[in-house]
Amino acid sequence: MIPRTLFAEEHEIFRASVRRFFERELAPHHESWEEAGEVPRWAWLKAGAQGFLCVAIPEEYGGGGADRLYSTILMEEQARLNLTGLGFPLHSDIVAPYILHYGTEEQKRQWLPKMARGELVAAIAMTEPSGGSDLKALRTTALRDGNEIVISGQKTFITNGQTADLILVACKTDPGEGRSGISLVMVEADRPGFQRGRRLKKMGTKAQDTSELFFDAVRVPPSNLIGQEGKGFSYMMQELAWERMHVGISAIACCEAALSWTVDYTRSREAFGKPVLDFQNTRFRLAEVKTELQVGRIFVDRCLELVMRGELDATTAAMVKWWTSDLQGRVLDTCLQLHGGYGFMWEYPITRAFADARVQRIYAGTNEIMKEIIGRTL
Repeated sequence: MIPRTLFAEEHEIFRASVRRFFERELAPHHESWEEAGEVPRWAWLKAGAQGFLCVAIPEEYGGGGADRLYSTILMEEQARLNLTGLGFPLHSDIVAPYILHYGTEEQKRQWLPKMARGELVAAIAMTEPSGGSDLKALRTTALRDGNEIVISGQKTFITNGQTADLILVACKTDPGEGRSGISLVMVEADRPGFQRGRRLKKMGTKAQDTSELFFDAVRVPPSNLIGQEGKGFSYMMQELAWERMHVGISAIACCEAALSWTVDYTRSREAFGKPVLDFQNTRFRLAEVKTELQVGRIFVDRCLELVMRGELDATTAAMVKWWTSDLQGRVLDTCLQLHGGYGFMWEYPITRAFADARVQRIYAGTNEIMKEIIGRTL
């Protein structure tokens, strides 16, 4: 494989520490978390104590003060072990940057240090039952009433929804407007009128607490508004490029792990008196997988270089999200097939990875929407 050139020695030292932590402290519990439907608070606190939450947030706000390559390492190591229940990336690298980039000094100091320590779990609520990828069609409202903002509406498919203490809510502060009527408001989970719905039963990512959220005239102070009123849509468009990179980062890392599992399995599994890996069909299929992953790795790493320079545009991010998640679907299907009947058994990592990966083509904007974004530039 072509050597990666993104990471310096200090990055690799960090990777070794992250890998040990995930393998020893969290991976042994993941199966029980799948049965429970959520990750317990102690895992968040332990990750925070290790400095593995909010690593790209400045030290003055309790974060690690590191660059996004450290966030990338955390995502890659989590994907390598298929620890899909951990909502750490959304908490640390989606919600926290909104507060950092658009929040007031008071908001940053109020919420970010607690998020970095794992004392406060964050979620973001965009998707509604009436629509997902079309953010302009939001129905949840946040209307002024004296010196308060009153939030009413419903959200669904919310990661960290059952455990979140703080929810960043996309809502309409001016229902008569389209994108210019959207704002972002923070809602603390202990506010009267806020209610969690059922923990959603999903095909995959079973340890991830995905939920419905209800806002029945929830009152918050104007100081909970993130950034300027009416600027929420533009803020989301700026941040979604990095969120879509998350998909590409985890997709390639998961596929690389799946290739390793499959090579090991086909080398040890025999059919007709010889290892399955010795059949030409097996070697050819895995040769295709290895080559496609190398292409994907180079593409994602090049885009990470653009991230580090602040030059990744929305169209390229859409390309990453679409192409890598489609590739992940093909690769995991191939690897599962080469496991034969055992590929259908939940105890095998390839089976869990196959089920967990299907959502990659849906969230962060469906792949059909990604193609539409790319198509508009033609």
